[in-house]
Amino acid sequence: MLWLGVAYLGALAALFVTALWSQNSFTGLVERNWTLDSFRTLFTVDVYRTIALRTVGVAVLVTVIDAVVAFPIALYMSKVARPGLRRFLLVAVLMPLWASYLVKAYAWRGMFSEGGLVSSIAGLVGLNSPGYGLTATIVTLAYLWLPYMILPIYAGLERLPNSLLEASSDLGSKSLGTVRRVVLPMVFPAVVAGSIFTFSLTLGDYIAVRIVGGTNQLLGNVVYDNVGAANNLPFAAAVATVPVVVMLVYLAAIRRTGAMESL
Repeated sequence: MLWLGVAYLGALAALFVTALWSQNSFTGLVERNWTLDSFRTLFTVDVYRTIALRTVGVAVLVTVIDAVVAFPIALYMSKVARPGLRRFLLVAVLMPLWASYLVKAYAWRGMFSEGGLVSSIAGLVGLNSPGYGLTATIVTLAYLWLPYMILPIYAGLERLPNSLLEASSDLGSKSLGTVRRVVLPMVFPAVVAGSIFTFSLTLGDYIAVRIVGGTNQLLGNVVYDNVGAANNLPFAAAVATVPVVVMLVYLAAIRRTGAMESL
């Protein structure tokens, strides 16, 4: 707990303090004068409000896509597949985590490029490739974080007694009814656990957006640009507080549902 307080909470405190400093417009140096100018710029300039809303929207959409894709995979792995196949599928889910983040992101860049796999498949059905942009960003991030959603749901389904499924069947419920009335309520805390990973990782991501996002920006890119070329640390710190606040609100909302107590 002491190490957590020093390394994590201390870093957050330093972040918030830095956000209250200013940058000299002539020299570009950081001045330790207390001001809310960085937050005022963040909330009054339209482009930054748009980027913040876009980032939250992308994070929500990536989380929903991962939950929809992960649930049937985890359900098959835990309740349908034989033990030998189950172990193989578990390794298959974990294998993408062994590859480098950059390798996977650039692989998707190649697939979304002109003449790539996506454009070739889209051309077969008479559609145009989305190219680089928000669609490519959402697909890439959903792929990157999918294992972090599958594994918690799989663990939650493993703890679900088969006797409950058999009892639901004996009482006349069909398969879809059992999934909706028995499985989903029981596995909801596991979905919440997975969503914490996918939502928070998407909020802070900036590399995938640079690789496949085209001209679009998320909050992570704004932080990166202001730390690097602009050297505006106070504004970068102010922007970085937005994902922190969003995650605190998200965790508070989850706690009100009671899912946190069941994790």
